[in-house]
Amino acid sequence: MCYSSLWNQWKRKNQKQNKMNKKKSDEKAAGINAMNQNVPSEERVQQKLTNQLADGKHGRGQILRQLFFSTLYLSAFTFGGGYVIVTLLKKKFVDDLHWIDEDEMLDLVAIAQSSPGAIAVNGAIVVGYKLAGVPGVLVSVLGAILPPFVIITAISFFYNAFKSNFIVQAVLTGMKAGVSAVIISVVFDMASGIVKSKDMINLLIMVIVFIANYFLGVNVIWCILGAAAVGAVRTAIRLHGGAAS
Repeated sequence: MCYSSLWNQWKRKNQKQNKMNKKKSDEKAAGINAMNQNVPSEERVQQKLTNQLADGKHGRGQILRQLFFSTLYLSAFTFGGGYVIVTLLKKKFVDDLHWIDEDEMLDLVAIAQSSPGAIAVNGAIVVGYKLAGVPGVLVSVLGAILPPFVIITAISFFYNAFKSNFIVQAVLTGMKAGVSAVIISVVFDMASGIVKSKDMINLLIMVIVFIANYFLGVNVIWCILGAAAVGAVRTAIRLHGGAAS
C-alpha cells in the first residue's frame, strides 16, 4: 500500500513536470515564430545565407560548389534561350534554396536583362556576385558557359547530318512548344509579382512597355532605357523626400 502511494505521487509529479516542460517549449516556439514573422522576408533570407556561410557544413566552399553545379545543371538542360534559365534560376535559388528574396531576384533579372550580353550569362553573374562575390561570379559563369560550349562544339562536327535528320527536326519542333510554355511561366511569375506589389506606376510602366514593344514595334533597348529612367527619377524623388523629412 505504501509503495503504491509513493508510486502514484511520483507519477503525478512526473506528469506535471512534463506538462510544464511542454508548455515552455510551445511558448518558446511561438516566440520564435512571432519574431520571424516580424522580420522582413529579405532580411530572413540574408540571415539564413549568412548563417550558412558561417556554418562549417555550409561554408563558402559549399556555397561555391552549389553555385557551380546548379548553374551547370541548369545550363545543360535549358533550351530556348536566356529567358528559360531565368525561371529555373528563380526556382533553384529562391524557391528551393531560399538564398535570394523573390523581389531581389526580380531586380537581379532586370540588371541582367538591361546589361549587354547573353541574359543567361548575365543572370549567372549577378546571382553569383550576390551570393559569393567575385569567386561566385567565376564559378557561376564557368558553370553557365561550359555545357553550351561542349554541346555546340560536338554538334558542329555533325551539323550536316543533323540539319536534314527527320528525328532531330521533330525533336526540335516539340521542344519549341515546351520552351514557349516555360517562357510564358516566366512572364506570369514576374508580372504577378508586380501586380501583387499594387504599385500603380510599375503596373502602368509594364502595360505601356508591352504596348510599345509588341504593338508599336519600339526597340526593346528604348523600352528598357525608358523604364530605367522612370525608376531612377522615382528613386531620386523618394530619396530626396526622405532626406527632407
